[in-house]
Amino acid sequence: MFKADAQPIRWKVHFTSPPDKVFEALATDAGRARYWAESAPEDNGEITFHFIDHTPVKGRVLEKEPSSFFSVEYFGAIVEFSLESDGNGGTDLTLETTGVPAEDRTEVIAGWVSVLMAMKAAVDHGVDLRNHDASRAWSTGYADN
Repeated sequence: MFKADAQPIRWKVHFTSPPDKVFEALATDAGRARYWAESAPEDNGEITFHFIDHTPVKGRVLEKEPSSFFSVEYFGAIVEFSLESDGNGGTDLTLETTGVPAEDRTEVIAGWVSVLMAMKAAVDHGVDLRNHDASRAWSTGYADN
């Protein structure tokens, strides 16, 4: 049995895009495939994340509130994405991850920065930052999703 770190991991990111567009990137198969995983289809409340350098990972969708909240089980942790309008057409996203094993914390902190920056590039600028090359993936030391 692993010991989860008691401290949640938290990150905030500002998007120039509105909350409905940011939510779509989290809550749809096509949205997640633009930045998070090579594909991440949802079937009956379960997402299967397909990464270029990893066996598929399944995670249950825990909660969806359109344009404001999305929560998923991911690598055994609970991840919550809260979205708030910035009042100027953009979105402030807050990510909170709990239940991360203490020995994985450093990698998970870095991993979320990678995912969130790739998400911002995809949502706000239509750019895919990923390598799509298994020899240049996270498992080989590259900052890549």
